[in-house]
Amino acid sequence: MQNLEPDRRFSIAPMMDHTTRDYRRFARNLTRHALLYTEMVTTGALIHGDRARFLDYDAQEHPIALQLGGADPAELAECAAMAQAWGYDEVNLNVGCPSDRVQNNRIGACLMAEPETVAQAVAAMADNTRLPVTVKHRIGIDGHEQWQDLVRFIERVAEAGCQTFIVHARVAILQGLSPKENRDIPPLKYDWVHALREQFPQLEIIINGGFWQVDAIREQLNHVDGVMVGRAAYQQPWLLSQVDPEIYGVGAPCTTRSEVIERFMPYLEWRLAEGVPLQAMTRHIMNLFHGCAGGRRFRRHLSENAHRPGAGIEVVRDALAQVQEPADVA
Repeated sequence: MQNLEPDRRFSIAPMMDHTTRDYRRFARNLTRHALLYTEMVTTGALIHGDRARFLDYDAQEHPIALQLGGADPAELAECAAMAQAWGYDEVNLNVGCPSDRVQNNRIGACLMAEPETVAQAVAAMADNTRLPVTVKHRIGIDGHEQWQDLVRFIERVAEAGCQTFIVHARVAILQGLSPKENRDIPPLKYDWVHALREQFPQLEIIINGGFWQVDAIREQLNHVDGVMVGRAAYQQPWLLSQVDPEIYGVGAPCTTRSEVIERFMPYLEWRLAEGVPLQAMTRHIMNLFHGCAGGRRFRRHLSENAHRPGAGIEVVRDALAQVQEPADVA
């Protein structure tokens, strides 16, 4: 059984269409200790759909958290029990996604206007699982953008049993900005998250938003309990090779990018045998050689060949043969 309280000093954010099981298995060749999150899964998908499709993962992905989207306490409680049954290490409630689709279903950031609903959901989840129940949220939304709005939200949800808050340090503008714009346009307010850590020393406060360098991540650990990284972990995956040495004080799983690919090969072969198309997996490794000689050729070869009918492991080997690692790969 896994540790029921993961080490959250560094985590990779849940990202729709990105943090799939294939990406997470790839990431494990770069960091063994980062906490990984699934894509957001709605309660309806789990209760009425193919649970295995959404919940299955490789044992090497631990520590791993399931992120849920929903607002109904009974449904969230049922799904939290599923997370425990499937062996997850944490179950997380999404109160941060700003998309229209989730708003219309009372999922995501719109719930910041309903702290009582979130509190009831957290209490129901906590009553139905031994797993840690955490909440990922913004620092505010339209009409609820004041410091006291955020404090009241934290206070009420903490009373319901949540001890870990993952705070995206931007407000979400639900009327007028697209989800993509909401990732960049609202200004980052790291000081607000730092202030939360000071005001609620009994809680675990994780900061999220805008981190692209390990030095900046390490500096944040002087102010908060952990850092969650999203786009940088996907667009610059080699960054993850620094996490275990720089954050956790242990050696990285692989010392070169080529070794990362070689260790990923058996997994690719296994998934190919299951009928998973090569392109569905190689899309996650496109950026591994970013900045390396031949990195563009690596990407181009995968782009042009991985989608072809019958494409197999040889496509990845041929792409790998076109790159040259820099001398300072360590």
